[in-house]
Amino acid sequence: MAAAATAAAARRVPLRASPPAQASPETAKAPVSIPTSSAASASPLRAAAAPSSGRRLPAPPLRCSSSSSEIPTPPSIGLLVEVEGVLADVYRFGNRQAFNVAFQSLGLDCANWTEPIYADLVRKARGDEERMLVLFFDRIGWPTSLPTSEKGSFIKSVLREKLKALEEFSACDSLPLRPGVEQFIDDALSEGVPVAILAAYGRNGEKISRSIAKKLGPERMSKIKIVGKDEVEGSFYGQLVLGKGVTSSLDEQLISEAQKAASAEKQRIAEEVASILKLSVDITASESSEKVIAALRAGSEYVGCDVQNCILVAGSQSGVLAAERIGMPCVVVRSSVTARAEFPSAKAVMDGFGGTDLTISKLLSKKWS
Repeated sequence: MAAAATAAAARRVPLRASPPAQASPETAKAPVSIPTSSAASASPLRAAAAPSSGRRLPAPPLRCSSSSSEIPTPPSIGLLVEVEGVLADVYRFGNRQAFNVAFQSLGLDCANWTEPIYADLVRKARGDEERMLVLFFDRIGWPTSLPTSEKGSFIKSVLREKLKALEEFSACDSLPLRPGVEQFIDDALSEGVPVAILAAYGRNGEKISRSIAKKLGPERMSKIKIVGKDEVEGSFYGQLVLGKGVTSSLDEQLISEAQKAASAEKQRIAEEVASILKLSVDITASESSEKVIAALRAGSEYVGCDVQNCILVAGSQSGVLAAERIGMPCVVVRSSVTARAEFPSAKAVMDGFGGTDLTISKLLSKKWS
């Protein structure tokens, strides 16, 4: 009976949670024992999931595995390569012969450019082909049936025929690639260096530059980027800076026209001074310079490097000057037309590819000479 009464009393009294026990001073000072078993260390979240005070402990920081943290590293350098004079010595194996074909097609039997004649005209005219023709016909005499007023149209007809002949040369073996350039590009690709061929500018036009680049073969062409006019306009720089797809304001157009007029006036004054001093000068027009700069900046985008981390392999003064303006390192490979030219802003000036000349290992180590 007593046991039954006690049980009934327990049912009538509400249960109360006992207060948490106060730790004795000895207990509070006792060091915490950290389990070292593999089971405890394998599940840190489970060990921390039973707080006595009701507060939630912060979750431990998430850690990525080594495989998820592998981010492709950008290339240390990018390579931009000009076509004329670099991929092929167009001036030695193309231009001179194309002019001779043009003379024959126009019935100018008295006109024939040997290598010494061609080199002399290039030097005196600084590569300006219209000037070269004027100098040549002033020397040997103009066609007798040609009125003086039609000399300009006659020069243009010779240049048209020359361009047609050069297009045919560029598509056949008559215009070969420079020795060692294929191995140079292969070495760059094997080292993970991205390569872009600059076809957007050049004296003979983009069509011929692309035709020469195709001589590298389909396998190499599939691994490199050809940068022509469309690629420049489609680049980030082309869209924002050149105004492709962005309508320029009237003020911007006026500024552009003023810059062109100022450049033309500088050229006129410089030529007058040069004629007095018996000098030969060539101030690059702003429009032409900007075209080369746009191609260099677009090329740097396509190879995925800043302009300071790209290296231009140049064969022209215009490319060297444009690279200097934007802070892009430049290495010159001489051709027949630049054999005696000076390139003071270039990091190095070399005669060709491979051996003691230009190699990828020199570019990667930045041993320019």
